[in-house]
Amino acid sequence: MPTNLPLKGKTIILTGSAKTTEVKQQVRENGGTVAVFPLIRIQEHLVEDDVHITEFASFNWLIFTSQNAVEAFIDKINRAHITAADINSKVAAVGTKTAALLEAQGFTVHFIPSIFSADVFVQEFPAVAGDSPRCLFLRGSLAKPTIKEGLPFDVVEWTVYETVENREFIEPFIWTLQETEAIVIFASPSAVKVFDENIVPMVGWNRVKAAAIGHITASALQQVGVSVYVQPETYTMQAVIEQLILEETKQ
Repeated sequence: MPTNLPLKGKTIILTGSAKTTEVKQQVRENGGTVAVFPLIRIQEHLVEDDVHITEFASFNWLIFTSQNAVEAFIDKINRAHITAADINSKVAAVGTKTAALLEAQGFTVHFIPSIFSADVFVQEFPAVAGDSPRCLFLRGSLAKPTIKEGLPFDVVEWTVYETVENREFIEPFIWTLQETEAIVIFASPSAVKVFDENIVPMVGWNRVKAAAIGHITASALQQVGVSVYVQPETYTMQAVIEQLILEETKQ
């Protein structure tokens, strides 16, 4: 086994939904140990689906800011026996992972912002959106009003999934941090909130190096007084792991 493993002896904790587990192999190949303690759980939001299903095809654009929104939307149209071929709307996606998931379902993605965040999206999207387009934003229950309030044209919101606190992993998370210091990766402000309210009172922040995906998550960490160890320019889990490897190589 190679001796120059940058993550040797390091415990990396992933706090997001199950999709974050795809980087486990890369961590292990670099000598690290991985623990997965999802602090949030995603569930489909089923309110008013019938209303939206009957009208969404009339929109010029469908806007997705997460893979969770894509998955919930696909479940909804599958139940209605609607396919991508039946939808004439153009599609905008925040992030390459979100775009790839849409394309795997037969959609063509017409726009991705240069930085994978809603505030950059609202700056760049109007240049390609066309003249007074009608847009449907497929959102989560905790989405901020950035898309609706930040775009200069009609935006209708459809809440397709809910983000809820996941308490199942609180105790093992605490036990792990009591035994070892760790690098904890946060992918959303929601995960930061759950950690700060449920885990910090037991172990504090001093046993944690915090890594953040995106400036909104980084801001949430800073608001609770935490210095962000890693925050890559590209807002993906893969980029976080790559920067962690780079930072730990310097140690």
